[in-house]
Amino acid sequence: MTVLFGIDRLLTEDKLLAELQGKRVALVAHPASVTANLVHSLDALIECGVNVTSAFGPQHGLKGDKQDNMVETADETDPQYGIPVFSLYGEVRRPTGQMMSSADVFLFDLQDLGCRIYTFVTTLLYLLEEAAKTGKAVWVLDRPNPAGRPVEGTLLVPGQESFVGAAPMPMRHGLTMGEMGHWFIDHFGLDVDYRVIQMEGWDPDGPGHGWPTDRIWINPSPNAANVNMARAYAGTVMLEGATLSEGRGTTRPLEVLFGAPDVDAKAVFTEMASLEPDWLAGCALRECWFEPTFHKHAGSLCNSLMIHAEGPFYDHERFRPWRLQALAFKAIRNLYPDYDLWRDFPYEYELDRLAIDVINGGPALREWVDDKAAQPGDLDALASNDEASWIATLRQHLLY
Repeated sequence: MTVLFGIDRLLTEDKLLAELQGKRVALVAHPASVTANLVHSLDALIECGVNVTSAFGPQHGLKGDKQDNMVETADETDPQYGIPVFSLYGEVRRPTGQMMSSADVFLFDLQDLGCRIYTFVTTLLYLLEEAAKTGKAVWVLDRPNPAGRPVEGTLLVPGQESFVGAAPMPMRHGLTMGEMGHWFIDHFGLDVDYRVIQMEGWDPDGPGHGWPTDRIWINPSPNAANVNMARAYAGTVMLEGATLSEGRGTTRPLEVLFGAPDVDAKAVFTEMASLEPDWLAGCALRECWFEPTFHKHAGSLCNSLMIHAEGPFYDHERFRPWRLQALAFKAIRNLYPDYDLWRDFPYEYELDRLAIDVINGGPALREWVDDKAAQPGDLDALASNDEASWIATLRQHLLY
């Protein structure tokens, strides 16, 4: 059975389209916002007669052309339709009153990766909060969580919120954007006109383990190149807070556990297996080499471990990318005690905290890595408690 995403249902069900008649409609979109026939949602909605009066682009832009974090996108006017295209990753990240006044109904059609740090999650929260203030309606045109239902990681610590950490959720949250909207409304007590146009035929536990096998993958951001990356991302994104390369400047970014010219990948793998072999389960790790053309270690030959959470090597229930990445950090710290591991730089507009702590929503993981006496079981106990709490919380919000 073909899986219909929210946009597909909206465009083919007259009853839904009729509810938008006479309304000014805004679309929040990026390059992966396409129909089953690969028509961009903006073009498809206008072709169907929807009165689209504005569009919004999240981080990386409506066109998805901005490569790195903190590379902003400017507002512009769409050259074909003459409507304003507002940036939610430029001068502002929260929609302004002027932006909210451009429409009555806001259609949110962003493909997510199922990870707290992927900023589209925070963009949804900010839109819901502003819609609540201004009396606007928000419809999420739901899309799959390509990482599926598994939940992993510690909960963000209250007070550690940022643009890459909207609320106390774990790194791998297990929800679709439509479901996440319901949780936000419940958690923050928002009074907003909210609706989810649900998918039809999506089974998070079916073939593809989250990503439907009958739909092709389109990058929702420049470095999200395939489903393997989407599965690994809840772990590999932590490399953005480390001096180790995450593979930016190569063709397979965020699919490696690390890359560095001064780290022995074979030795790291051996140390990881010695520390906690269970955390290596669910995927294959392969030694590889790369030379980034830009970003960290540009022009230097890096030794690395490539993650293959795909094909016959993938076990959906056993693969735990957050623990896997934590274990790689721990192994490197054990082998190279004085290694300058944590990158100190402005990260997603947070200037006073280490990036690794911003990414993890608190210092617990970094402190575990740096504590010589800390064992894998210590981190596992901390995370397992948080994961159980989150799973109990989200049950009431599941739509599929």
